[in-house]
Amino acid sequence: MREIHHFVNGAEMRGTSTRFGDVFNPNTGEVQARVNFASKADAAKVFAAAAAAAPGWADTPAPRRAAVMFKFRELVLKEIDTLAHLLASEHGKVLADAKGDIQRGLDVVEFACAIPHVLKGEFSDMVSGGIDVYSMRQALGVVAGITPFNFPAMVPMWMFAIAIACGNTFVLKPSEKDPSVPMRLAELMLAAGAPPGVLNVLNGDKEAVDAILTDPVIQAVSFVGSTDIARYIYSTGTAHGKRVQAMGGAKNHMIVMPDADLDQVADALIGAGYGSAGERCMAISVAVPVGDKTADALRKRLEPRVQSLKVGISTSNDADFGPLVTKAHLEKVRGYIDLGVKEGADLAIDGRKMSSLQGYENGYFMGGSLFDRVTPDMRIYKEEIFGPVLSIARVNDFDAALKLPSEHEFGNGVSIYTRDGDTAREFTRRVNVGMVGVNVPIPVPVAFHTFGGWKASAFGDTNQHGTEGVKFFTKIKTVTSRWPTGIRAGADFFIPTIK
Repeated sequence: MREIHHFVNGAEMRGTSTRFGDVFNPNTGEVQARVNFASKADAAKVFAAAAAAAPGWADTPAPRRAAVMFKFRELVLKEIDTLAHLLASEHGKVLADAKGDIQRGLDVVEFACAIPHVLKGEFSDMVSGGIDVYSMRQALGVVAGITPFNFPAMVPMWMFAIAIACGNTFVLKPSEKDPSVPMRLAELMLAAGAPPGVLNVLNGDKEAVDAILTDPVIQAVSFVGSTDIARYIYSTGTAHGKRVQAMGGAKNHMIVMPDADLDQVADALIGAGYGSAGERCMAISVAVPVGDKTADALRKRLEPRVQSLKVGISTSNDADFGPLVTKAHLEKVRGYIDLGVKEGADLAIDGRKMSSLQGYENGYFMGGSLFDRVTPDMRIYKEEIFGPVLSIARVNDFDAALKLPSEHEFGNGVSIYTRDGDTAREFTRRVNVGMVGVNVPIPVPVAFHTFGGWKASAFGDTNQHGTEGVKFFTKIKTVTSRWPTGIRAGADFFIPTIK
């Protein structure tokens, strides 16, 4: 059986640990590979390789680092079909979605190609007699990323593209559920011209994570995952003196005003709620129609659409979404549907009743589910289900609609559908959520803006990618200079001031 180990200093490194995790094919339920779980000693070797490469890479001119990013983009695009098949075979996404995963990562790579411009500092001439002040951004050294199973290409590229372009070396700890694409991306970065040790992959579980969080070589850690783990990553990493950005869970709402185009809303909810089997941190999992008339009309449109969703294997060209990532996660999502019924929500469409796919009876498939009359006291409203389950939470007016996402524990993303500009403007200004869409179903910002939620959806002071990502992976140095000509003799016993 295929074994996946680690990518260190430009080559595969076999781990010394005897611990392995199974990598499943979600379409069949079969184990297709085993991934080595790194020991602390394995992690130390990875960190040492990254540290050895760091000084030389930081001294590499920014245009040269940008050229590597250009070449990396070219190589990934050349292999995108192969990468998409590999991704789909381990995650379960359909191929079109897998390609989108890769392309959204490449969007950040393209932003990183402009790093010579983005890293430009500031200069002030003659702030005082013969004194100039200027600033520069410099690499931190060795940094790390801990990434989730649901975007095994996009999220790693969000992190390492910016970090490496800024002059850091990078240690990637991908999800143990689908590690093959991250390993291949590291090989392609080497082929693009990055020196050995610039991008390394450390596979593993909590032991590898804790090594990253506690080893003094690692200067900064970026994370995407659940809120509980994000909180742990942030508290442990910062306690060991590291800069940390940790993106957690979400419960994204879509506010539907009475004047909205409900056909457009239904299209948006089907894609945003059920795409990728709901395994997206930006999935819309709660529809909030304002008024019973709006809710009834929306439900009438949604029910046949949800019932007709096509669930199929990852390589199916006509499937809307594929299997969930593991059997354990499938059972977890099923458990939430059981819970919703127990809590008194109206289960309009039951995805548990989906019949098995012929020839794939052991795959991790389920259909789309739709709940109505979900209330804020229910766990299926409070908690992130991370599956193909959409809830309708009815409200009477705009203020009640605004209150739901604003007071929810999570503050990742929210959308509003309306034809009224004043309503949209009022909502975007007042809602207590980090990313907002207006007539946009999934408000993920483009690569040259930044991604990040509020409240329990994010820990740390900076967002991911865009200029915020550059700030996270660099430190600013400010230089105050004066040259000898015209300097009078004698000591000064004061802080320089503007004269």
